[in-house]
Amino acid sequence: MAHIVTYNTATREGWLQQLSDVITDPEELLRFLSLENHPELRAGIEARRLFALRVPRAFAARMKKGDASDPLLRQVITLQDEFYETPGYSVDPLEEQSTAVPGLLHKYHNRALLLVKGGCAVNCRYCFRRHFPYHDNPGNKESWKNALNYLSQHTELDELIFSGGDPLMAKDHELDWLITEVEKIPHLQRLRIHSRLPVVIPDRITDELCQRFARSRLQIILVTHINHENEIDIDVKNSIRKLKNVGVTLLNQSVLLKGVNDNCNALVNLSNALFNTGILPYYLHVLDKVQGAAHFMVDDNEARHIMREMLKTTSGYLVPKLTREIGGQPSKTPIDLNVTI
Repeated sequence: MAHIVTYNTATREGWLQQLSDVITDPEELLRFLSLENHPELRAGIEARRLFALRVPRAFAARMKKGDASDPLLRQVITLQDEFYETPGYSVDPLEEQSTAVPGLLHKYHNRALLLVKGGCAVNCRYCFRRHFPYHDNPGNKESWKNALNYLSQHTELDELIFSGGDPLMAKDHELDWLITEVEKIPHLQRLRIHSRLPVVIPDRITDELCQRFARSRLQIILVTHINHENEIDIDVKNSIRKLKNVGVTLLNQSVLLKGVNDNCNALVNLSNALFNTGILPYYLHVLDKVQGAAHFMVDDNEARHIMREMLKTTSGYLVPKLTREIGGQPSKTPIDLNVTI
């Protein structure tokens, strides 16, 4: 029988209840989806030793039961492929593990990235930070104070990015303190927040959080991470509407993933679903070459073909920029659609 639970979403703590109600055992997830006898999925159960499985039940409920190819399931399920050591892949594909100060990355000239929290609501198997040493970059007030001191001294910065893990794993009172301190740094004008929580646990977008965004002097941009239209349900739409109502700019970045969204139709449907929800497609990333995720790779020529089909099929403003990130480079690198290798 499926697990059914009712959350008290009328309280500010409702999202915390959902955050604690997660599936961490691959066998339990397979039973939940009536896939406990599927040979490929059963063979991958031990990959949880490489990277823990974590799936909120609210997200698992959007997966199609009995479908081993479900695009949401494919993003989170452990597979035997993760054990393969793939040449050219590494545990630090973006060369991030040397930080300016603990928890702060200054990779680009005008913007820095603060790892607010190391944990996530959901563990995506393609995550480029699946091997990141979060224990050396704690998400606490002491670490944040050191980062704020660095930010205040670097006047070339005009934008701060909250990342992680997932920055919205921080509670509202923590984010209130942190945003207040960021607002005291006069050269910072924009705050960008990258998060999966508005999608996997939409109740994370509390009234209190929206009110805090509304009264900030900073321009707030929230970048959702949505890879497939099936991730967007009525609860996600409601959470995005609350953000739009307080003037938050909403963008989305996706990863091009084999077996999830690696065709024109899937990406066009995603762009339409995003735009209908109030989110503008922003980036489509080719896979970062993190060890354990090579089975998600779509090669550049196939990616170019898919994007050229998208350009012929849908409006230009619904076509995200195809890019890759290269460690040590001063910006993301666009992939030229007119080149074939």
